[in-house]
Amino acid sequence: MFKKVLIANRGEIALRVIRACRELGIRTVAIYSEADRGSLHVKYADEAVCVGPAASQSSYLHIPNIISAAVLSGADAIHPGYGYLAERADFAEICEDYGLVWIGPTAAQIEKMGDKSQAKAIMKAAGVPVIPGSDGPVANEDHLAALAKQVGYPLMIKAVAGGGGKGMRIIHSEDELLKGYRLARAEAGAAFGSDQVYVEKYIANPRHIEIQLLGDQYGNVVHFGERECSLQRRHQKIIEECPSPAVTPALRKEMGRAAVKGAKAVKYINAGTIEFLLDENRNFYFLEMNTRIQVEHPVTEMVYGIDLVKAQIQIAAGAELEYNQKGIVPSAHAIECRLNAEDPENDFMPSPGVITKIHVPGGHGIRWDSHVYQGYEISPYYDSMFGKLIAWGGDRDEAVDRMLGALAEIEIEGIKHNVGFHKRVLNDLRFRAGDYSTHFLEQLARKPEPLGKLSNIR
Repeated sequence: MFKKVLIANRGEIALRVIRACRELGIRTVAIYSEADRGSLHVKYADEAVCVGPAASQSSYLHIPNIISAAVLSGADAIHPGYGYLAERADFAEICEDYGLVWIGPTAAQIEKMGDKSQAKAIMKAAGVPVIPGSDGPVANEDHLAALAKQVGYPLMIKAVAGGGGKGMRIIHSEDELLKGYRLARAEAGAAFGSDQVYVEKYIANPRHIEIQLLGDQYGNVVHFGERECSLQRRHQKIIEECPSPAVTPALRKEMGRAAVKGAKAVKYINAGTIEFLLDENRNFYFLEMNTRIQVEHPVTEMVYGIDLVKAQIQIAAGAELEYNQKGIVPSAHAIECRLNAEDPENDFMPSPGVITKIHVPGGHGIRWDSHVYQGYEISPYYDSMFGKLIAWGGDRDEAVDRMLGALAEIEIEGIKHNVGFHKRVLNDLRFRAGDYSTHFLEQLARKPEPLGKLSNIR
C-alpha cells in the first residue's frame, strides 16, 4: 500500500480522498491555491503545499508545480479526483515518468476514451450499441452533407474532444446544417483546442444513464449498476439517483453487461463510468466513457455498500477485485442534490461570497459531502458547487421524502443558492412519478407542473 498520496484537486473531492486515505493508513498531501488557503482539505491533510495563485491555470492546472509538490513531499502516488487534470493523459504519463503511481486508468486508456469518435469506434467494434452517425470526424462540408442524408434529421454535431455542452449543435433541417457546423467547429476550437466534430442521430426525450465500473490490473471488470443523470441544466447534472426509476432488473443486467464489455475492450483499470442514452423504447446507446471518479459517486456507494474511492486506491496499489457480479445488487435507493452558489431567480448567475451561516441536516440516511463552513468564502474563480446532499431510503419514495426533509432543515446565509430550486424539482408530480428526461428542467422552467395533493410533500 502507498505511504503518501498527493491529491491533485481541491474542495469536497480532495476532502473525500483524504478521508479514504486516512482509513487506509495513508498520509496525504493537499495542494491549494492562494484563494483556497482556508479550505477544509488544506486543514485536514497531513501536509499542504501552495501551488500558485487563485487562477486555476496557475495552480490546479499547473503541472510543473504539482509534480514538484509531489516529489518534494515524498508522495508515491497521485489521486486526481474529478475535473481539472483527472482526464489528462499527458498528466498521467508525466506522473509515471517521475515514478508516481497514477490512481486511475492508464494514459493510453484516458487518451482513447477522451477522443469521442475513437471511443465510439472501439465500443462499436466491441458490440456495444452506439448512436447512428459518423465513424470519425467530419472531413469537410461535402462529407457533412453526405452524413446528414445517411443519418437523417434531427441530428447532432458534437466536438470530438468536447464535453459540458460546448461545441454541440442540434440540427433540425438542411437549412441549419452548414451554419450549425461552422458554429460548432468554432466553439470546439476555442474551448478544446481542436475544431474536429462528428455527427450522430439526435434522440428526442432521452434519459442519461451511466454505469459505474471497476477494473483491476488482472483483467477483472465489474459494474455497480446505474445512476440516473437526466436532470441537467445546460448539460450540467443537478440531481442524480441510483437506481434509475426507468431501468428494470433485466435492462440493468443488459446495460451492465454492455458496459463491462466496453471496458474490457480497452483493458480498463480503476474506476470509470460508461454513459448511455436511453430512448423512450428503452433502447440504449453508448454516449461516452468517463475515465475518473464521478461527482455523483456517493449514491452508488450508499446503494451498493462500497467505498469507491478506497477501491480506486487499492486497485492502483495492485489489489485484485474481490467482487462477484452476481453478488452485486442494489439494496436501497439514493438521491444526490448538488448545492451551488448561484441565483435561480437570476438565470442561475454565480453567487460567490462569504457563508455567514450554515446548518446542515443529519440523521438516518443523510450524507453531506462538502468543504465549506461558517465563515468560508466561496471564490469566484472556481465551480459554484459547494456541497452535495445525499439521501438514502429503502425505496425511492422514502429517499425522496427524506431528501425533502433534509432540504427543509438546511440553512445557508450570505450567498444565493439553489436549495429552493431542488425542493421545487422534487415536489413536482412528474419527478415523483419518475417520468422525466434530459429536457425536464427546461420544461419545468417554461411551465411548472401543479403540485397536486401529495400528503408527504413539504
